[in-house]
Amino acid sequence: MQTDRQLELAIGLDVFVVVLFVAIGRRTHDEGSAFVGVIKTALPFLIGLGAAWAAMRAWRRPTAVLTGLAVWPLTVLIGMIVRRIVFDRGTATSFVIVATLFLGAGLVGWRTGYRALKVRSGRASQATADA
Repeated sequence: MQTDRQLELAIGLDVFVVVLFVAIGRRTHDEGSAFVGVIKTALPFLIGLGAAWAAMRAWRRPTAVLTGLAVWPLTVLIGMIVRRIVFDRGTATSFVIVATLFLGAGLVGWRTGYRALKVRSGRASQATADA
């Protein structure tokens, strides 16, 4: 069962993953790290993320690994389409590959870690209760 805290965590971490991807990319390509530039570059993927959340109803199970697995490809796909059509920016094959791998690692990765911590803390709580 999801809580408001899990929902806030999931939204915050998903947005963080997208912004981190953009900030690293801008720095790597010497485009600077000015806040406005990062947000403008991140906007297509943030739109994609929002659309993916809506399509998958991610708020129902925001921290579930399966939610990350569903949100990830939609975020990339919609982000690339919006980037190309609305913002008239490039979608080179290498960029699509890097975006797919980074966003997948981030959007699925934090959920996998969160799940592992919950399982581990559940075992620790159970062990303490059994002692």
